[in-house]
Amino acid sequence: MSKPRQIISIGGGGFGRNPGEGIVERYILEQTKKRKPNICFIPTATGDLEAYKLNYYATFASLNCVPTHLDFFKRTPDLEKLISSQDAIFVGGGNTKSMLAVWRDWGLDKILKKAYQKGTVMSGVSAGAICWFEKGITDSWADELKIMDCLDFVSGVCCPHYDEEPQRRPTVHKMLKRKLFEACFAIDGGCALHLIDEKPYKAVVFNKRKNAFEVTKKNTKINEKPFSKLAIY
Repeated sequence: MSKPRQIISIGGGGFGRNPGEGIVERYILEQTKKRKPNICFIPTATGDLEAYKLNYYATFASLNCVPTHLDFFKRTPDLEKLISSQDAIFVGGGNTKSMLAVWRDWGLDKILKKAYQKGTVMSGVSAGAICWFEKGITDSWADELKIMDCLDFVSGVCCPHYDEEPQRRPTVHKMLKRKLFEACFAIDGGCALHLIDEKPYKAVVFNKRKNAFEVTKKNTKINEKPFSKLAIY
């Protein structure tokens, strides 16, 4: 029996902000259905920031798993071998555009797609949340939020930090009004959108009063339809 294809896109929070807490991280590991899963952190979007990796290990070392990470700015390992041995992938936040450029140059995008189709749980925060979608709303450019092409494992547009950063919600609304897209998956900080076989399954909430939404426009009205919630805090 084939494994479900799973993506867990976190709108903000997790070990980058709260190392050692491990609430959403435990949820990600549980979805692998393994007793002691292998998980790989990919911090490309921050240029393999050392402090980010320390927070990762500080969190996952206390969970029942085998954590590792992938560097691109030191000696890079055999990517196919590393990724194919993982039960879950966690992609960190940072500059999405730069991250995807590096991945594509090394062929990691294709290796991740193969692993995803075989049932490796894909997850991440911010850049690591939007990268799996057809398009994402990103702050990779300093001057304004922009929409960019991503990996297209899932069709549609994704916006993280929906309630956390003041320009996120108005930018999504403005883009809908300009008909740049018909709908957007918008994810609050403290919440993750869990997709199974490319369909939204639950808004996984690890902070109170958070959610994920399908944002659409009908006539002149913006609609924010919340997904059904699974509270894990």
